[in-house]
Amino acid sequence: MSLLLATLAIGFVFAVLTLGVFLSFRVYRIPDITADGSFPLGAAVTARLLKEGWDPWSATAAAIAAGILAGMITGSIHVRFKINAILSGILVMTALYSVNLRVMGASNLPIDASRTVFAPLESLSGRIFGESVQLFGRTVPSVDLGMFLGTAFAAVLVGVALTWFLHTELGSAMRATGDNPRMVRALATSTDRMIIIGLAASNALIACAGSLFAQMQSFADAQMGIGVIVLGLASVILGQTLVGPVRSIGLAVAGAVMGALLFRLLVAIAIRLGLDANDLKLVTAVVVLVAIVGPTWLAARRPRARKEAARAAA
Repeated sequence: MSLLLATLAIGFVFAVLTLGVFLSFRVYRIPDITADGSFPLGAAVTARLLKEGWDPWSATAAAIAAGILAGMITGSIHVRFKINAILSGILVMTALYSVNLRVMGASNLPIDASRTVFAPLESLSGRIFGESVQLFGRTVPSVDLGMFLGTAFAAVLVGVALTWFLHTELGSAMRATGDNPRMVRALATSTDRMIIIGLAASNALIACAGSLFAQMQSFADAQMGIGVIVLGLASVILGQTLVGPVRSIGLAVAGAVMGALLFRLLVAIAIRLGLDANDLKLVTAVVVLVAIVGPTWLAARRPRARKEAARAAA
């Protein structure tokens, strides 16, 4: 049970990452590679500031601000210099690797587990339940329950805030920019500005996820961002597969969160069954491929199956 709670806790943290990828990929149709740099950037900034004596909330806020800056740089390169969005993300992601090493001063930086945003919840859970708690007939450490509740609250809060934001005037303009940029320009709204704001918000969420993940794992590492864009895309695509083609922003956001949780559960099951950790990236790529091709293949098969059934009945 403790393993399940830990898996879900990580899933909720990656749900925040997925919502950031959702914002760039689903709203703007841009698979922003900056994520591979802004995720460890959030972790690096948080770890360094905690080491310097900052409180965890201020360190997390600074990590979000760093993510905003990274997204703004990517967006500015894309719209000001007319460089392809993917290439712009690659350029910034590559630069951020050196920035992260400079921020941490090393490739790996430990974090004091007693000085994180989760520590108060873990302490409260311990005071309420003692050292352990019984869940579904299993004994679970109370600190794991506190961590689970903290990450779940963070993911739900971010999901609700993102849904609300996308219904505001600014959020609607951002969605319109992704759907019909010509119409937005005809209404005298700068699509360039909307793209920069959107990528800044996307990387803010991704950096926030990096900060939370580092505090959960009690360390920040320069390599921890490798492949997170694929993870985020996999979760977004799985979420869309779960909820189907919907027009409701709230349901689409909920689907992204569910996709992140399902992806982490699939990874945990694969490891439980004896999968080598070195093969996880391969499994991730296969999951993304199946999630993309599967619904289209099934949709094509249904009419064929109906025709065969009609012939058999005749």
